[in-house]
Amino acid sequence: MNKKMKKIISFVVIFCFLIIVFDLVFFLYKRQKGQDDHNYFDSVNAFSETSSGYIGVGSNNDNDQSYEKAKLTKFSGKLKKTWEKLYNHGYNSTFYNVAVDGDAYIAVGRVERNKKEHKNKATSALIVKYNQDGDEEFSRTLHILDNSVFKNVWVVEDGYLVVGQSIYDNSTLGNSSEGGAILIKYDKNGEVLWQKNYGGNKSGLYNDLVVDGDYIYAVGKDYGRVGIISKYRLDGEYLATSTYQYTDTLGFTGITKIDDGFVLVGAKKVNEDEFDHDIDGLVVKYNENLEKTSEVLYRGDGLERFHVVHKDDKNNLVLVGHSATLNKEKSTKEKNVYRYYGLLAKYKSDLKEVYVEQYGDGNDDYFTDVVPISNRYFVSGYSKYKKQGYFSKFLIYSDAGKMLQVK
Repeated sequence: MNKKMKKIISFVVIFCFLIIVFDLVFFLYKRQKGQDDHNYFDSVNAFSETSSGYIGVGSNNDNDQSYEKAKLTKFSGKLKKTWEKLYNHGYNSTFYNVAVDGDAYIAVGRVERNKKEHKNKATSALIVKYNQDGDEEFSRTLHILDNSVFKNVWVVEDGYLVVGQSIYDNSTLGNSSEGGAILIKYDKNGEVLWQKNYGGNKSGLYNDLVVDGDYIYAVGKDYGRVGIISKYRLDGEYLATSTYQYTDTLGFTGITKIDDGFVLVGAKKVNEDEFDHDIDGLVVKYNENLEKTSEVLYRGDGLERFHVVHKDDKNNLVLVGHSATLNKEKSTKEKNVYRYYGLLAKYKSDLKEVYVEQYGDGNDDYFTDVVPISNRYFVSGYSKYKKQGYFSKFLIYSDAGKMLQVK
């Protein structure tokens, strides 16, 4: 072999080697970039106590297409995962709340049922009944206007009361009389017994409800930033609504019965601005006639809101929510960026504050629900981790507000 041929062969070998190296580097780069772009999340939005532990609902996107999938998770009494079932129908979906009915679990949320809804980013309200092993007994959807969702469910003797909304998309013109805040009763087999609606067809929303005696009390919001509490008979007959001005854009998100009235939680809009840059945690008490009797605010160092309220066995109010403080390093003149912290609060039945505890280390921490058990408070939430996404967690507090454990 002459020298010229050797040089050609050497050149070809080196060239091929460089191509292989380049392809490998490019592959690793794309793989890493894909992992960075893939914002993984796993959330527990709500959970309830069962006879053998806890049942939780939420969503994750742990699949090849990164679709959000609603999930139902069974936990032991020590909050260890026993099993998990995904709602593998349609495209994106999530569950917002769950109720226990004997050995069955009733989960509610929303789903993109088909390609059309997925393309238009429209949703249908979703209710699914599961048996104790996590097998579906029935699945029902509701689609009235562009976007429909169920936010909460209450079990009664002969069925399930569900609240949510069905509204037009912002770009849609229309004057439907069927949209807005939704209250529906299903029987135990998933058949609709009656259906009611209230409020604006671009803003009306019911977030939570309680049944007290012969009446249903539902809370949420109407147009703009007007919080509402509505009263119905058990057969769905509408009686009255009381409004509160002004909340944030979510309105009242939690309600519980206490003494001779009801306590509602949310956020109060402090200053008039389009983006709710100044809100405080809001706790309001109403009587059975929907008359406001008292209210208190929690004013922290940033934006505060309470999401959920429950009552412990000593007749204290237990709340979870969040606080958001301005991240000056990442904020610009055009955009404010916040750090989020979880809030656990305890109030007496007369709305006297016992404590408000803040949780977080700057990674963005959110509290979603709380279940008071004896002298402990079990809190669900999730935290953001850099380049990894959001991961769910449980936290256990003493009733005195001391952190005991993070799971």
